[in-house]
This record gives sequence, C-alpha cells and structure tokens, in this order.
Amino acid sequence: MHPLTRAALYASAALGLVSQPANAVPADAAPAKPMPTTSIETCAPAAPCPTPLEIRAVLVTMFEIGKDTGDAPGEFQLWKERHHLDIRIPFPQADHDLYYDPSKHVLAIVTGMGTAHSAGSTMALGLDQRFDLTHAYWLVAGIAGIDPEDASIGSAAWARYLVDGDLAHEIDAREIPKDWKSGYFPLDRKGPNDPRPAAPHGEMFALNAALRDWAYTLTKDIALPDDPAITRERARYVGYPMAQRPPFVLKGDQLAAATFWHGRILNDWANAWVDYWTAGKGAFVTSGMEETGTYQSLLQLAKMGRVDKDRVMVLRAGSNFTMPPPGIAAADYLLRENEGFSGMTAALESLYRVGSPVIDELTTHWDRYEKTIPQ
Repeated sequence: MHPLTRAALYASAALGLVSQPANAVPADAAPAKPMPTTSIETCAPAAPCPTPLEIRAVLVTMFEIGKDTGDAPGEFQLWKERHHLDIRIPFPQADHDLYYDPSKHVLAIVTGMGTAHSAGSTMALGLDQRFDLTHAYWLVAGIAGIDPEDASIGSAAWARYLVDGDLAHEIDAREIPKDWKSGYFPLDRKGPNDPRPAAPHGEMFALNAALRDWAYTLTKDIALPDDPAITRERARYVGYPMAQRPPFVLKGDQLAAATFWHGRILNDWANAWVDYWTAGKGAFVTSGMEETGTYQSLLQLAKMGRVDKDRVMVLRAGSNFTMPPPGIAAADYLLRENEGFSGMTAALESLYRVGSPVIDELTTHWDRYEKTIPQ
C-alpha cells in the first residue's frame, strides 16, 4: 500500500480486527519449539558465534496485525502458518522475534513499519553473528498501493528499481513559482525543472535485473485470487483497462515514502519522480514505505561481506489503488480506504502464492543456487 501509517493500519481496530501493536510478539503465543541442535543455542544475540546457522533465504515482512497466527493476517501470518516457520529465535535488537524453518533454512523477519524500522532491523539481523547470510537470498514481500494505470488490486509486481520519495526539498504548492510542476525537488537541485544528478545518493537503487526477471518468469503464470469485492472495486475504474483486469503478476518499480499520499495529482508526481530518478528506465507501479531503508542497510552489510546485494528481490502486491476512481474525490476515497483496504486479503494471498515458489525453488535446489545466482 502507500506508506502505511499506524493510524491507517489500526483503523480496523474499531471493528475488532486488531488487538495489539503490529510489531509485537503476542504475549499469549504458543511456546517456541526447541531450536535444532546447533551451537546457535548457546550463542547470545549479536555476540560471537563459532558455528553460525546457514541461511538460504530471508523473508522480509514489515508488519503483523494482532497475533502471529489465527486472526486477521498481516504480511507475516500466512508465511508462518503455511511455510513451517515454526521455530522462534529471540531477536531483542528489534520489535519482533525471528522465525525459522530448519528444513529449508528459511529465516523470517518482521522489521516494523517505516524506513527507520526497516533499516534498523535489517542492519541488526545482518550483524547478528548467529547467522551465516553470506549466500542468502532476500525476498521483501509486502502490500502496497498500486497505480491503476498499470495494474489492479491483488496484482503482484516484481521491482527492479527502488526510488526514495522522501529525500527532497519541498515548498507548499500555494507558494511555488509559476513555471514549476510542483514544489518538490531533489536536495541538490535548484528546482523541479533541473536535470537529474549524474549519481544519485540514496534516492534510487537498482536491484539485480537478471534475478528479478528470473523470479518473474518463474511466477508470471500463477493464478492470483479474485473475489466479488475486488471485482466490484476495479469495475469503478472506467477508462483504466489495467485496473479492471483480474489480479496478475507483472514487473513494476517501487516508490518508498513515509507519507501516506493519495490522489491523481500525487500519482502523476510518483510516475514523474520514478521516471526522473531512473532516467526513464523505470516505471512507477507500487507505493510502499520501507524498501529504500531495507536496501540501504543491505548495501552497507554487503561492503562488510555479510550479505550479497545481488541476491535481493522485492515483491509488492496491491492492497489499494494510489488514486480514486473517476468521479470520486481523493480525500473521500482515502478516508474510506483507511477503514479497510479493499484489496488487503487478496494482496496478502498473492504475496504468498507468488513469493513461495521462488523461496522453494531456491532452497530446494540449493546445490544449484548457493554459488550461482539464477538468471
């Protein structure tokens, strides 16, 4: 979705769907299963560990609603219930413990929402010496706002470019010069009409295109969930043929920003901002919050030899549209969506259906992918 504020996430609390903060480990959770017999049992979090646990894949989610199992799901719950993430590993460096599947060597983290949480939690995991992440693949899987010009809610997009929507100057729209398209422009530019800097400094990151294309090819024909509710919602987008399609898998780039924005004008800005920072090579499709923080930490960890930056994938599924249907005011539609995103259930299911085969392929055929990245 668009950057998901806590107010938006917890709007459903009035309906009894949310029982506690999204990142908390539930107090009444079932006792953790014992760790497999390895020296990790005797290693303290982030302390030296003589034989770290080999990790083949890291699943990165951003939030959970209520409990980790058995209630209204957030981004983590379907993975925990279906992917045998049964072993809890204490992770006091962040707000949510880690979970692990020893049969496939998959580790799951719930970072917390927002750039600061995602960057901090990712860095904490990367520096934790209990884990050998040297050859691990990283899959970021989260819900998103989705551009109706490109796709429908429930659709899942594999990203190549991650663009930051926060690092900028801003002047209120009521005070901008007449020849400016907006009051928002890069930090080291003199206005929105200035050319793109030769080298971005954290405003844009490019993932491994070959790995993204491999993941897309593997999953592009997967049938995604559809239901009457999202069918009715997308039917309202008259004149937007991609928004009216049933959910599908596509390639599309990610804009990460801390502000939960919405509306046609800001949707135009998002498309222009991604086009600007990718020099026309990328196309805005999904709006989220955390990716640039997560990937910035991974880049720094890669410099230390802790991770491989070329093994990172980002998958976002549309829980809501980034602009209203024709004839509906942006404010009205945004406030209605805050009461419960129309594509939330479908998006969570799509994330699992599309992401799980990728994780399974990599971990099951580890002899093939441990040292050779698929392409």
